[in-house]
Amino acid sequence: MTGETTVRTAVRFHGRSAQRETVRALLDGLRAHSGHLVVTGEPGLGRTALLQWAARSFRAGSVLHLGPAADRRAPATAEELLGTLRAAAGEAPLLVCVDDAHLWDAPARAALGRAAEILHTGGRIGLLLSVAGHRAVDAEYARLPVVRLDPLAPSHADALLDDVTDGATAPAVREQLLAEAEGNPALLLALVRRLSPAELRGLRPLPTPLADAGTLAAVAGRALSGPSPDAHDLLLTVSAAVRASDGPDVDTGLVLDALRHLRPEPAPAPAADPLPEVLAGAGDRLRFHSPLLRRTVHATAAPDRRRAAHRALADVLEAGGHRLPALLHRSWSLSGRTPVARLADRLAALAADGTVPASPRLRTKAYARAAELTADGAARAERYTAAAEQALLAGRPDRARPLLAAARGCAAPAAVRGRAELARGMAELRDGPVGDAHQSLLLAASLLAADAPADAATATLAAAVAAWAAGDLPACLAALSPGPVGPPGPPGPVGRRQAPGRCPDPVRDHRVGMRALLEGRLDRAAPSLEQVVERGRTDDRPEALLRSASAALLLGKVDAARRAGARALAAARQLGSDALVPQALEYLAYAELRAGRHSQARVHAEDGLRTALSAGQRNTAAHHRAVLALAASIEEEPQAVARHVEAALATARRHGLAQAATLAEWAAARADLGRGRPHDAADRLGLLVLPGPGRGHFAVWRLAVPCFVEAAVLAGRPEDTHEVLTDFAGWAAFGADPQAAAQLARCHALLAPQDRADDLYLRALARHDEAGGDFERARTALLYGKWLRRRRRPREARGRLGTALAGFDRCGAGVWAAQARAELRALGAAPQARGAGTLTRLTPQQLRIARHVAEGATNREVALTLAVSTRTVDYHLRKVFAALGVRSRLELARMVEQAEQDQGAGRSEKTGAQP
Repeated sequence: MTGETTVRTAVRFHGRSAQRETVRALLDGLRAHSGHLVVTGEPGLGRTALLQWAARSFRAGSVLHLGPAADRRAPATAEELLGTLRAAAGEAPLLVCVDDAHLWDAPARAALGRAAEILHTGGRIGLLLSVAGHRAVDAEYARLPVVRLDPLAPSHADALLDDVTDGATAPAVREQLLAEAEGNPALLLALVRRLSPAELRGLRPLPTPLADAGTLAAVAGRALSGPSPDAHDLLLTVSAAVRASDGPDVDTGLVLDALRHLRPEPAPAPAADPLPEVLAGAGDRLRFHSPLLRRTVHATAAPDRRRAAHRALADVLEAGGHRLPALLHRSWSLSGRTPVARLADRLAALAADGTVPASPRLRTKAYARAAELTADGAARAERYTAAAEQALLAGRPDRARPLLAAARGCAAPAAVRGRAELARGMAELRDGPVGDAHQSLLLAASLLAADAPADAATATLAAAVAAWAAGDLPACLAALSPGPVGPPGPPGPVGRRQAPGRCPDPVRDHRVGMRALLEGRLDRAAPSLEQVVERGRTDDRPEALLRSASAALLLGKVDAARRAGARALAAARQLGSDALVPQALEYLAYAELRAGRHSQARVHAEDGLRTALSAGQRNTAAHHRAVLALAASIEEEPQAVARHVEAALATARRHGLAQAATLAEWAAARADLGRGRPHDAADRLGLLVLPGPGRGHFAVWRLAVPCFVEAAVLAGRPEDTHEVLTDFAGWAAFGADPQAAAQLARCHALLAPQDRADDLYLRALARHDEAGGDFERARTALLYGKWLRRRRRPREARGRLGTALAGFDRCGAGVWAAQARAELRALGAAPQARGAGTLTRLTPQQLRIARHVAEGATNREVALTLAVSTRTVDYHLRKVFAALGVRSRLELARMVEQAEQDQGAGRSEKTGAQP
């Protein structure tokens, strides 16, 4: 040890927003009634911290902490315990925090669990328990509601590290700390505490291994105390087997066979005897409840016994023909870290062999282990780089970055350094500042140009993609400029080496087409991009299919983009390329959005958001959030739009994602427009589309022009639209957007004098019929119907507004359907909302909640007003929406307002009543 770092207490609670919201609902509800909740999670995830936060946050009454220590005077039954708690509470609410409730003895657990179940019989007592997540929940607590703590998201772990070190950690050290901690906050703090200030700043080498046995055991605490020798061998064998597994579980048969090698005498079978409480069995698979305890078992085992377990696993796997995992275990059975050239070469060869069945995760481990056993610096750098490439394919940039840092510490030729820089740039492109990614990728292209022109072409195209994401048009054009490029390989994730000539110049065609498109030369862009689209019809590789989907979107061929994106998604999933799945879903979501299929876009974006966050791709996640915001802007309440916009912009601003930021801002403005707030919409959109330094992304802002023209006209500012409408006319003539011609005619109709508007609206509707798309056609019909109503042509207006309403209902555009209903209501012809009932169908409590929500109150405000929990409000509000057939709070507000107007006029309370 070279000294330790004193870790100061974190200034704020990082992450856990969903869990804190659940606990907050329990605390808020104690003003009116009792409640209970169980918090669980593996050691180190912050169960105690969450209980302490709850105690600090509770202001309505007092807090009582009950510990696991035995007390002979403690109440023996649930009734006695509950009586004691009620006496302590008096007339005020009481929060009871019970940390480590699993450590109570069986009678005390039974009393505590039963007391929680009968709390509702009186008083206002909140029971907040924490139990260990490394074991099954005790039967006494199994019927109680549970909130589970998961590992911190990368952004929250990163923020915690900055908080406790004042941002003084060197980038390479930061990457290794975050990778080793795996989202466990206590382990992250323990690792920081273990390092000296010089090590934290990268001035001295880090200890190896970084998470040693002592550090892991200290975080695990008493969770692994006292297993029998047989149980310990079982735990060790499972933990060793998982190291060469694709997931967190392993085959029970493999473990039993290895145990027979490890202990020749008869050993109890896991299926026959009760498993150790830290293990879980499901079918023919075994796993640890806690990843931390799995690592701790392996690290704290006696070295000879640990090597023997790996040797036993290698023998069993070799006999079964599983060459790569067997060789990995054989390498781990060696003593020390002495380089073994022959074994390292065999590992690297098997990892590179495409005929060997193995996932990118397993190949990552094989390459990394081969690098550890390699003495030659250049070969070691190449193997660390290959491991990082596979980690990116597996969707683990957190694992790729430390591997790249290890490669950087070895002397290597330009081609290897270029591959490492390419991998680093791709990691930053998906989860970092895209300006940094652009520079890394350009550097990679220059390093690879002489020896690996195919990879150089890939790097150059990726640099253009990074500049595109950043909204830097000059940099994008420069990257796409003609240059000496050899036979190209597939863009996208690195690590899949390909012989030259397998695909005839797909990267060159993509570059030529993109550049011509950005220069406004569709005649030159179309042939090259169509070649890329066409190749996607016969290629089954996810990279080629993603290129095809991208080219189709550039050409406005949304159906071709959808087909290629769907095939890319299937291919990526079949190959286990977790890094490509979020990108395929992104292209699918954009294609559905361009086609006006907002519901399908939302489904793909929700799936894409989950997979992007799981793969550590915050930039891709930001794009999915922007799509979700755009979908929510037509079909949900404003809170959903605001939530997605805020999350998208948070990443976009940190990482320079101009495209995602523009889409998110457009979504916020379109939500304003849908809710009848044209002034707000015009203000937002003006920043995006009007000339100036703040104009939105060069390839996106024109898509928002039709919304801006509509908002500006409705806000009485038509003069603001002339310059941008000229630009949009050029975009429509360009032909890359099938909806643009109809939208242009609609914009002209909005701005035209009365004697010309009629024909222009009809022309716009005819163009919509050619292009398809329910939502945009319904918007034009709505504006036309409004115009007709104000020109006192009610019969024609009623027809257009009815068509608009049907179109909005068909595509799920609830916010806009409400506008159409309001217009029809003004004509005296408002239909009842689809599936809607009357307010008399609501219970008294539901009616009270509906009226508060209609007045603009949030769920929490309603809960406080009515002295109920937010969960109760959520439940009743879902019932209200279902009973009335409404989709949003805005639509509910309009229905309540109309019903009460009808009552005031002396009529029976009916929504949509005919006058």
